[in-house]
Amino acid sequence: MILLYLDSVVSLMKENVMRIENPVDEEMCRQLKETTQARICIGRSGPRFKTDTLLKFRADHAVAMDAVWSSVDEKLIDELGFLKVQTLVKDKEEYITRPDFGKKFSEETIKYIEENCIHSPKVQIIAGDGLSSTAINANLKDIYSIIFDGLRSKGYKVGTPIFVKYSRVATMDIISEVLNAEVTIIFIGERPGLATGESMSSYMAYEASTKKPESQRTVISNIHRNGTPPVEAGAQIVHLIDVMMKEKNSGVNLKI
Repeated sequence: MILLYLDSVVSLMKENVMRIENPVDEEMCRQLKETTQARICIGRSGPRFKTDTLLKFRADHAVAMDAVWSSVDEKLIDELGFLKVQTLVKDKEEYITRPDFGKKFSEETIKYIEENCIHSPKVQIIAGDGLSSTAINANLKDIYSIIFDGLRSKGYKVGTPIFVKYSRVATMDIISEVLNAEVTIIFIGERPGLATGESMSSYMAYEASTKKPESQRTVISNIHRNGTPPVEAGAQIVHLIDVMMKEKNSGVNLKI
C-alpha cells in the first residue's frame, strides 16, 4: 500500500504536473518546470509544503544519503580492469570526517602503484568513489569505454586504470607524480543534491602535481543521464585531452 502511494506521489511530481492552485500564468509555470529539476511551482498548504511534495523531498534526501554511504560495485571495477587501491581512510565515517586522509596514500600503496602500473603514460585514468558511489556505478562503464577507445584511436599511450577507494580529487596529483603521467584524469562522484545522486565529475590536468594549485585542473561536472550524458561527456573529454597535449597546459591557463 505504501509503495503504491509513493508511486502516485512520484507521478504527481513530474515536471509537467502543476501543483499551484490558480496560478497567474500557468503556461509560464509549465515552461519553467520543463527546464529544471528544481522544486518550483509546487504550491503550499498554508505555510507548509503539500504532503506529496514533502514525501518526494524526503525520498530524494534518502537517495542522496544512500549515494554518500553506499559503496562502488566491486564487480564493475573488476570488469573494467581497474587496479584497486585505497587512501589512508579506514571507513566511510572517517572519509566524511577526515577529508585530508582521502588525499593521501600509505608508502605501501604508493609502492604497489609503482610496481603494478604502466609508467610514463600519455594519459592516466583514475576513478574514485568520492561523495557518491552511485554516480560511479551509474556512469563509469559508459564513459570509460568512450574515452579509452577515443584515446587509443588517436594513438595515445593509456596507463593502467586505477580505482581509488575513499578518494578525494587530489589523489590524482600523487598518482601523476608516481607514474610520470602527461595528462591525468579522475572520475569522481559529486556531493549529491536533491535532484540526483548520480552526478559525476571529471577532473583533468596536464602534468598534475602536488606542487601546483587547484587551478591546474580542467573540470567537466554534472555528468549523468539527466545532465551531460556520459557518452557525450566522454567525447568532450577526449577533445579536451587532445587540446591539453597540444597546448601543454590545463586549468585556468588552458586557452581553448
